[in-house]
Amino acid sequence: MKPSANLEGEQAAVHFDVVSKRFDDVVALNDVTLGIGRSEFVTLLGPSGCGKTTLLKLAAGFLGPDGGSISIEGKRVNDIPTYQRGIGMMFQNYALFPHMSVAENVAYGLKTRRVPRAERDKRVADALALVKLMGMENRKPRQLSGGQQQRVALARALVINPTVLLLDEPFSALDKSLRSSMQVELREIQRKLGLTTIFVTHDQGEALSMSDRMAVMSEGRIRQLGSPVDVYRSPADPFVASFVGDNNRLRGQLVSIQAEQAIVALGDALVQVPGERLSGLEKSAAVDLFVRPEQFRIVAPGEPCVIKGSVVAQIYQGGHVDLQIECSGSVGDRLLVRSPGEQAVLRWPMGAPVGVAIQADRCSVFPAA
Repeated sequence: MKPSANLEGEQAAVHFDVVSKRFDDVVALNDVTLGIGRSEFVTLLGPSGCGKTTLLKLAAGFLGPDGGSISIEGKRVNDIPTYQRGIGMMFQNYALFPHMSVAENVAYGLKTRRVPRAERDKRVADALALVKLMGMENRKPRQLSGGQQQRVALARALVINPTVLLLDEPFSALDKSLRSSMQVELREIQRKLGLTTIFVTHDQGEALSMSDRMAVMSEGRIRQLGSPVDVYRSPADPFVASFVGDNNRLRGQLVSIQAEQAIVALGDALVQVPGERLSGLEKSAAVDLFVRPEQFRIVAPGEPCVIKGSVVAQIYQGGHVDLQIECSGSVGDRLLVRSPGEQAVLRWPMGAPVGVAIQADRCSVFPAA
């Protein structure tokens, strides 16, 4: 399967076919089509209100679509209740029963499905071993840390042997270090089980680090579907470019375009940029360049550069330093420049005049909005 392919119908473990959903006058989903492959980990990424959680709830059966069709393993499930869909769900707040023990919480789905006691106990033990909670069977949720509660919720979702695992921002309540370790563990479990997974988040880092593919959503639509590398390096439109990862937007003017390359004027400087999205524009038309912080390079005054400015802020990040450069030509008149290592703190002190060079062939360029 190609990472950017949108699988059709029976090829997909989960398929949304022109799905729409309204809440009164608000269009939550606008004719969304998305195919998710078997064993694939797909992330729905977007700001609050973009429709990502609504799409997840439609897959789970908590909501019904106003239009379109939803299929799981080739079977239309629009009118099939949640408990018959083979869905494992992990909620943002974990939704554990406070009066039940860890083992009882994990066994709840099996008990409602009338799984025999002996098999139930074995499956609960296997699930707890998978999430590294052996020995905590008799504890209550209040006796667990946030990370342990999350593991219980994951075990409860996995113990029913779901066809599809649905995850609704499960890491949002965890601190940064615990969140990172749980991301790694979840991905290892998902790969080990070969489990089709739909993951909802508004955290770009989670989406980029965990996904096989990610669907960037806005205003009820999928703006781009692709691998994390494709989405980060080749955003489909200005929204994706500005939402996924850090970016600087520079306003320029189109000087000329030939084949796949274009020449753009940034102030007094001329830069060669990718031109595939500029075809049909007239000469001198305004264009926006989206440049990642790591695509800039600080140079000393007098060396060849595109932009001149001065250092107004240093943000030390351990493995790199983020410098804010005050200059003209960017939105807000400041650039975010990422310099590897630690030397930038000493080499480019506050107030230092600098030049900024651009790896223009790697930036994204669109007609100005």
